[in-house]
Amino acid sequence: MTVERIFDELGHFKRFQACLYFAAVFQAVACGIHYLASVFLVETPNFVSSVPGNITDVLYGNVTASSLEDVLPGFKSGKGPLVVRTAEGEQWELSRCRCALRIDPRDFTYDFDGNKTVKACGGGFVFDHTEVYQSIVTDWDLVCDREWLAKLCQPTFMLGVLIGALVFGDIADRVGRVRILMFTSLCQFGLGVAVAFSGNYYFFVVLRFLLAMVSSGYLVVVFVYVTEFTGIKVRTWTSMHVHAAFAVGIMVVALTGYLVRVWWIYQIVLSTCTSPFLFFCWKFPETPFYLMAKGRYKDTQNLLDRMAHFNGLQCRLRAEDLLEPEKRENGRALLEQEAAQQRPSQPEKKLSILDLFGSWRMAGRTCTVWAIWFIGSLGYYVFSLGSVNLGGNQYVNLFLAGAVELPSYLVGCFAMDRIGRKKTCAPALLLAGVACMLIIVVPADIEALAIALCMTGKFAIAIAFGLIYLYTCELYPTIIRSLAVGSGSMMCRVGSVVAPFCVYLADVWVYLPQLIVGILAFIIGVLTMLLPETLGQPLTTTLEEAESLGRAPSKKKSALGSREDEDGLELNQHQTKA
Repeated sequence: MTVERIFDELGHFKRFQACLYFAAVFQAVACGIHYLASVFLVETPNFVSSVPGNITDVLYGNVTASSLEDVLPGFKSGKGPLVVRTAEGEQWELSRCRCALRIDPRDFTYDFDGNKTVKACGGGFVFDHTEVYQSIVTDWDLVCDREWLAKLCQPTFMLGVLIGALVFGDIADRVGRVRILMFTSLCQFGLGVAVAFSGNYYFFVVLRFLLAMVSSGYLVVVFVYVTEFTGIKVRTWTSMHVHAAFAVGIMVVALTGYLVRVWWIYQIVLSTCTSPFLFFCWKFPETPFYLMAKGRYKDTQNLLDRMAHFNGLQCRLRAEDLLEPEKRENGRALLEQEAAQQRPSQPEKKLSILDLFGSWRMAGRTCTVWAIWFIGSLGYYVFSLGSVNLGGNQYVNLFLAGAVELPSYLVGCFAMDRIGRKKTCAPALLLAGVACMLIIVVPADIEALAIALCMTGKFAIAIAFGLIYLYTCELYPTIIRSLAVGSGSMMCRVGSVVAPFCVYLADVWVYLPQLIVGILAFIIGVLTMLLPETLGQPLTTTLEEAESLGRAPSKKKSALGSREDEDGLELNQHQTKA
């Protein structure tokens, strides 16, 4: 594409692009923050049912105390009830969701064989404030028969992520990237702070849903924005390292959760972390690709002059030069483009999602690609959200889950450009699968080894998740490339919606979510080895060319080698735009 000439003339990643890139990516940290904030917002501390009256004595096994707060840190559900005596002389056996009044007890002992009156947990709860001083669970009693409300918070957030990606991605193509970046970043700040003052559960969920939409919208559009402002030589690195900003957001959540144990203060702190972005986002320019597509040539020229001045170069490019092929006369560019648009070369075929399954070969490829998108998202959020359930220090676990991503993107970028896309993606998925399944044989008392295996799985799944965007673009022809990426992105969102429910299976067995991800990742990793390699291959334009990827070239095709080599150079320039 001729717009790519900008980067050949003005630099692929010089000062102007670097400043825009790091500023835009800085706000992407907020997306990671809000996506994972619920880990501590809906944290459920230890608790038992409360009883009427003042408690004077407490028994739990061989432990005696004068208040429930002294015993709750060591209380474990299913290991027996807490026995309390009130100032009125009543003796109660307390568990999490029920309490039993002892009838005519003789002595205050832990074991009791007499009659009891069992009551439901309607009198409130007593929470352990050692780790969590205040969360939405403690404020609104989201336990027992209301526990499902707390567990619904993250799935509804991920549903907002899905809808936001669809809505804002489409609007950004209509009104421009910068307007959406400004709107979504402003809403992230406003809605994030508003969540802290929601006042009740239902208002909290609605505000978080809207926050998810704008966070997802920013993340989708910022990928496009940085891609359209960086040259092809660095585009793989710049696009993948937007994920690194998301990982930094996860680390910020862990650090803030450790320092702030009151949920609404925690929410305000997280929402204001990236607020400095609001002071300079209004200075962001629109991308040259969008300006040229909308025919705003004067604005394009102004942008070219600014880029050249900021990069310390002399601008010899004119906006009109970007409209024409390199070997055509400048004066005929606009007329030729108009004529090309109005000239009916051949009737266009309306394409649908069924074209991704046009043959058995393409159908198998599509199912495998969709599976990679799904397991990439599922695994990413299961490892992130579930890291707090692995044992040990939950804040350290979550911090490590974010930190381990940073080297994964460096390794992924290096490997995919040297050994290939397939040879990077498939081993990454297989490694994730093996690491997670090995958890089964880890003794329960060696928590550090289990955590290390889970972090290895997160490292590997992050590599596959990071490169699938580019790999999908290269596996499909121009005529259905956007459809392929869009449908894959939908499978990704489905994985993110399913992930919280998968994490809740930790109630059955603490490592069950990681085991499920491991089995799926291993199977999909094997299937990935059946995909064709695309490293060094020009982007395909027809279904026939895409279907022939991975096949040995025929003699007829090799006879046309020189012609294809020239076409390949032009097609490669389309790579990142797609």
